[in-house]
Amino acid sequence: MNNDWKKVCNLEDIPRLGSRVVKHMDEAEGGIDIAIFRTQGEVFALRDKCPHKGGPLSQGIVHGKQVTCPLHNWKLHLDTGEAVAPDQGCARRYPVKIESGVVFLQL
Repeated sequence: MNNDWKKVCNLEDIPRLGSRVVKHMDEAEGGIDIAIFRTQGEVFALRDKCPHKGGPLSQGIVHGKQVTCPLHNWKLHLDTGEAVAPDQGCARRYPVKIESGVVFLQL
């Protein structure tokens, strides 16, 4: 396994249509929160900060492959981090993989 993949949790630790937050120390930005989202069949990871006003995406509502920010109802695509038009902006996306029921995040 590549060294930049970090084990973060078991898949069952993330509720369906919900999320879990992972803390990460970034050399450039310091401590950041990464939200790991679980849809009905996939897992995605975005920086836990809406590009609009910095709202906690992990507290938003997951629907389909999107999350709605709890502050101002911006919708973001979980697979790209891009805001749904007409809104513009992007939350940083992180690659995720699942092996034997364990979730790994590429940092």
